[in-house]
Amino acid sequence: MSDASAVLDDLRSESEELDLLVAGASARQWAGATPAEGWSVAHQIAHLSWTDDVALISVTDPERFGDEVAKAMKDPEGFVDRAAEEVVAAYAPDALLVRWRAGRERLQEALRAAPAGAKFPWYGPPMSVASIATGRLMETWAHGQDVADALGVTRTPTARLRHVARIGVRARDYAFLVRGMQAPGEEFRVELEAPGGESIAYGPEGAAQRVTGPLHDFCLLVTQRAHRDDLAVRAEGADADTWLSIAQAFAGPAGPGRPRKTDR
Repeated sequence: MSDASAVLDDLRSESEELDLLVAGASARQWAGATPAEGWSVAHQIAHLSWTDDVALISVTDPERFGDEVAKAMKDPEGFVDRAAEEVVAAYAPDALLVRWRAGRERLQEALRAAPAGAKFPWYGPPMSVASIATGRLMETWAHGQDVADALGVTRTPTARLRHVARIGVRARDYAFLVRGMQAPGEEFRVELEAPGGESIAYGPEGAAQRVTGPLHDFCLLVTQRAHRDDLAVRAEGADADTWLSIAQAFAGPAGPGRPRKTDR
């Protein structure tokens, strides 16, 4: 578990930061719209709570998780929205907050207790403890951004964003394939400037296809929380340029993304 303890610690910190945002929100703010169409602040927290519960089933009862996959296959375009709506309908904000807190802690305990090298089923390929924790952190940060936008709060970027960026880079080929496009055969070079000024890099130094920019902006891009034109992420090379227009760090169908600020 030593290889996953750091990301689990970061997942807990990311969740606690979002918790502080919503714990002080009024009932009206919980019901307020977020940038995700049809989703309130309550829907965002409900989604995180539901996904934690599903991840816990994967870790503790893999056979039962097969039932969750079957449900998703019946409605691949709408099962996530439906699940969030069901949770929102069942819980008032205070109760929903309690549910999310308890569920994310149960998942933490299960992941920390999992044997080294274990793999667990998911909606795509099986996931390791570190992969599940990283995915949960990415989702917590991304949906937390929706909540922050709805509440008019500007969050301070943290070093935890390196986990989000890593998923975004690793999901490059998926972003092409989910749109029916051929993924590039060559590796890209991705160079990002972290909040503290240090550089984070992926891929060979001499790659012809390059992406550069602030770590925070790259994470907003790959989670589709901001339009590319509003960010300081730059591409060199045609394939890299295409990728920045379609990048996504999340599984599932290609999302609509966010409109440009000038179009809002």
